[in-house]
Amino acid sequence: FASSLRVEPNQDFHGLVCEGANMLPSKFLDDSFRDRHGKIINIRHLDQVIKSINGWYQERGLTGMVSYAEILSGGILRLQVSEAEVNNINIRFLDRRTGEPTIGKTKPETILQQLTTKKGQAYNRAQVKRDVETILTMGIMEDVTIIPQPVGDSNKVDLVMNLVERKSGGFSAGGGISSGITNGPLSGLIGSFAYSQRNVFGRNKKLNLSLERGQIDSIFRLNYTDPWIDGDNKRTSRTVMVQNSRTPGTLIHGGEHPDHSPITIGRVTAGIEYSRPFRPKWSGTLGLIFQHAGARDDKGNPMIRDFYNSQLTASGNPYDDTLLAKLESVYTDSGDQSSTMFVFNVEQGLPILPEWLSFNRVTARLRQSYEIGPARLLLSASGGHVEGNFSPHEAFAIGGTNSVRGYEEGAVGSGRSYAVGSGEVSCRLFGPLEGVVFGDYGSDLGSGPTVPGDPAGARGKPGSGYGYGVGIRVDSPLGPLRLEYAFNDKQARRFHFGVGHRN
Repeated sequence: FASSLRVEPNQDFHGLVCEGANMLPSKFLDDSFRDRHGKIINIRHLDQVIKSINGWYQERGLTGMVSYAEILSGGILRLQVSEAEVNNINIRFLDRRTGEPTIGKTKPETILQQLTTKKGQAYNRAQVKRDVETILTMGIMEDVTIIPQPVGDSNKVDLVMNLVERKSGGFSAGGGISSGITNGPLSGLIGSFAYSQRNVFGRNKKLNLSLERGQIDSIFRLNYTDPWIDGDNKRTSRTVMVQNSRTPGTLIHGGEHPDHSPITIGRVTAGIEYSRPFRPKWSGTLGLIFQHAGARDDKGNPMIRDFYNSQLTASGNPYDDTLLAKLESVYTDSGDQSSTMFVFNVEQGLPILPEWLSFNRVTARLRQSYEIGPARLLLSASGGHVEGNFSPHEAFAIGGTNSVRGYEEGAVGSGRSYAVGSGEVSCRLFGPLEGVVFGDYGSDLGSGPTVPGDPAGARGKPGSGYGYGVGIRVDSPLGPLRLEYAFNDKQARRFHFGVGHRN
């Protein structure tokens, strides 16, 4: 834009007419001329006002400026402001290899839905930059650029969005650690194989199909997610899930016994969840989940009682059926020197049929970290309670890599209630290597005997305990790899290996 100024000297200021300033607050102009009424128009002051108006647009990433100013008869000052307006938004897909225009798989409306910049709005460079970042976080684009192009001699611009799509689907393989196996040369190792499609129907819908297999573990999981339901202005997402799993029962029903055969917990689960942000830094999830679960021996036969004669189901049948209504709220915040995460979860068993379980489960987790010079302090706490008739294998297991280190998995106790606290101080050693010292404490709050069958009491678990130790961590694409050596209050010592952040 270019600006011009036409004035006649020695006129008194008696009013202001400002045209084209749709974004500029009227109070800004009122404050600029508050003390000038009835006084001779000062060219120097007028020039300062024009510069301040232009600066207001620049500070906010807007394209606008005073293009013309003149003194009308009667001492009326007229300012003409030119603001760039978005005329149209055009989407263009480019080939990943040649950079030439091509036909994209993604529906244009799926992209336009994500943009906060709309036709008819003032062109805001900062807002456009945020839109580029939003499109990249969808995970279906390799590169995104938005180029403004003037429209003739008007103050309007067309925005040309150049998109390079990434490969939307593929197979992957990996591995992990199961927390339920504590003995054996390959204890807890899990292999995984997965297929994912990030852009189903060209509408940014996600399909994930995975299979995990270990010594005992096996999990087949199918997830279908719509990150933003069409027509919803609250950015609500929907996930449909089906899962068939077989996991070790040693967390609750493990222990040394001459007639012991490994117990596994088989679960068939299906459900639907809706999630959305509802306040700054807060998000929520509502869901309905059905679960068919029971215990099996090493030959796959259903079991009702274990070798301590503790019951393995709440109903007394080979399987327990549960329909769960779920409510979860998550708060996250991060700054230069600290970060916070808080998760609150409520689950209610709905006895639609007489044999379905009815119980209420409440859990909460808090994690707070502080940067203190070269070190980082991490404090975490978690707790929960179950009221009603629930399956014994759904009790809270305390002890292990993600609970109280220095103990085997679930060795502190298993209760209807629990509380676990942890403190860590870590410091970067060199490169991706980090050293850490830690201490943990956990308790079933005296609720172990109230679990159906009292599996913790039958195995002589203490119900509370603490551990402390040192460890090293290495950054990796899977998250931090954790190797820790811990002591517990029973004078026992133990190595722990984990992948990713502690729960």
